[in-house]
Amino acid sequence: MSAIKGAFSLIPSLRLPGSKVAYEELPSHDMSHASSPLDGPPTMSDAWRKGFGAPRRRLSLLFRASPRRLFGITIAVFFTLVLVAGGSLRARRYYVEKAKAEDRIPYHWELYPRLNGFYHGVRSLVKYSEWVPEQQAPSKTKIEIHKAPPFDPVPVSPYPDYKSGEYLKDHYPVQRCYVDENEKFEAPDIFAYPGIPAGMTAPYWGSYEVLGIAPDRCWERFGRFGPYGYSYNPAEGGLGLSNNSAHAGAEKVQEMFTKIDYRNVNWGKAQKLCFDKNQKRFTIDAQARDGQVKAVKRSAYVLRTWTGYKYSDIQLLSLRAMINELSLKSGGEYDVHLLVHVKDDKIPIWASEEVYNQTLRQNVPEEFWDMATLWSEQQMRTYYPGPFRDEDNVENHSKSDIYGVYRTAHFALQWFAQQHPEYEFFWNWEMDLRYTGHYYEFHNGISNWAAEQPRKFLWERSSRFWIPGVHGSWPNFSHLVERETMERNEKPVWGPVKFPTSGLGMLPSPEKNTPPRRIEDDEYQWGVGEDADLIVFDPLFDPSKTNWVFRNDVSGYNTSLETPPRRVAIITVARLSRRLLNTMHEETFRMHHTMFPEMWPPTVALHHGYKAVYAPHPVYFDRKWPLDVMDKIFNYPSAPHESPFGWGEHNMQGGSFYYNAGFSGALWRRWLGAAENGEGGKKTEESGSDRMCLRGTLYHPIKSESVR
Repeated sequence: MSAIKGAFSLIPSLRLPGSKVAYEELPSHDMSHASSPLDGPPTMSDAWRKGFGAPRRRLSLLFRASPRRLFGITIAVFFTLVLVAGGSLRARRYYVEKAKAEDRIPYHWELYPRLNGFYHGVRSLVKYSEWVPEQQAPSKTKIEIHKAPPFDPVPVSPYPDYKSGEYLKDHYPVQRCYVDENEKFEAPDIFAYPGIPAGMTAPYWGSYEVLGIAPDRCWERFGRFGPYGYSYNPAEGGLGLSNNSAHAGAEKVQEMFTKIDYRNVNWGKAQKLCFDKNQKRFTIDAQARDGQVKAVKRSAYVLRTWTGYKYSDIQLLSLRAMINELSLKSGGEYDVHLLVHVKDDKIPIWASEEVYNQTLRQNVPEEFWDMATLWSEQQMRTYYPGPFRDEDNVENHSKSDIYGVYRTAHFALQWFAQQHPEYEFFWNWEMDLRYTGHYYEFHNGISNWAAEQPRKFLWERSSRFWIPGVHGSWPNFSHLVERETMERNEKPVWGPVKFPTSGLGMLPSPEKNTPPRRIEDDEYQWGVGEDADLIVFDPLFDPSKTNWVFRNDVSGYNTSLETPPRRVAIITVARLSRRLLNTMHEETFRMHHTMFPEMWPPTVALHHGYKAVYAPHPVYFDRKWPLDVMDKIFNYPSAPHESPFGWGEHNMQGGSFYYNAGFSGALWRRWLGAAENGEGGKKTEESGSDRMCLRGTLYHPIKSESVR
């Protein structure tokens, strides 16, 4: 029987009996209502370890010939007939409850052994050179637990050495920035442990080393968030969230930073003062043009929020971390913005400064007032008047309005970019993302890595998951992609993609995006040293090869012809260049072209030859997947409906990053010290190895968070 189960477990969409569910399924991407991915209510249940009723994928599974099941079906049919005949409310309730009580058939991945190395704490730290990943450790390996953390925390500063002769040789000096206007509180450091918990789980996808992120340190909550008010009381200007926390070794962190009173901080003003001090660094003056000094390119870090959004204390910590680490500590390389969607179109924010300010102050915490910008769908109707005719849309699967944020969240970002020509790059960031590591290290590492990627076979590499345990090094993976692309006689993307428009025409593509030579003659030269125009965090896949439900939400093109070639990256989180956003704006304003938000930036990049890349950031899974099975399911789906971006999306539920990753929120809450379905919490940590200490990890979605 176990052999049969093992064989069936390789079928991605099949559920099997005999295992309790680990996650509640998030709603499918088949969102046929008009709600917004930016403003919808939380859809994640905290009960990620509990079972629940779920529809079966295979009708035949209903008729397994066990007497118990046949008896249940008979009873269910009987009461259904009673309900139809007599309209009995009692029968209806009985039927529903009986359906819920039936054993749930789990997915194949739920049968894999659970990984628990994530939960090892600071009293089990080992040197990185001595670390053995949980997946490779012998079974029943004993973890040594010390009385206190064996290492002391250290400040983390992943910035260039701004005072070094090497940096000053071709850059202007960086002036120190402060949190407050009176320059009493210098932008604070944050702290990590120089080691990893013994038996810590390794990521299945991506790499720290390749992206320039230190792999040999881990982060716990006192060092990560203590300097932002996590660990001291409101009377001192903190948030007082550590009172219910295990705290072995935490006193050493507490001694390493100055407590900042955040009650009177104005982050918008702090960012402006920092930029004003360092403005010369970003100016292309005569000296810089002569090549003696490099001007630093600036980025806008745009957080997509909305009226009515509830800013939890943990959200405040995350926002403070973003501003301090990206903007103040870097000498103004980034500005963090809140782009606030005013959901009530009746509020005339464009007509009255008083109404604008009142709306902003009612919906944004005071410390962020001066870094917030309001927008509304009514405003976008004026800015992009169209027309966007229904007959020019291939399929509006969601049945929602073209100006609704659910279908065109990019309109507001395009508009925002037009108002801010001072930025070279725009990070589109969602409010339900969290990161345990250092924000600058993560974003700077990814940006630098993306700039060094050659364009040859870049779209093809970016369409797959890099699984180092299967593919080896990044160069090995790159060679594999090239070989398989050629063996399949697939035409690789090389420059702007042409397709028939039947007289409607296309905007001309930038000359810079034209390949300098044929792909056969390129020795992986073109694109090296070129900043990426689009960086995404999930693969850039071809939706025509999947059953992703929004693949045909394409507007403004000739519907009598084949739908234009497209690419998609699930989750709208991305870095976009000003060049790409300008072209997206022109495509929308002049050509009346648009697509579903996760499809629009990648497709414009494809059509016009922009450099686009999927950054292989580390992604964890909660189960010990067989590597060959993981590679087959995620990189070689047997049919369109088996794609992980279609009906096969359930395979993502046990991961740390995807739109429906149930494990993501559970792991984040455990890291914060909360109990999760009877596991974790203060007593568990104190009786074990104390607080969890995780390497830098990007989590999505986080729909609820708690410290207890």
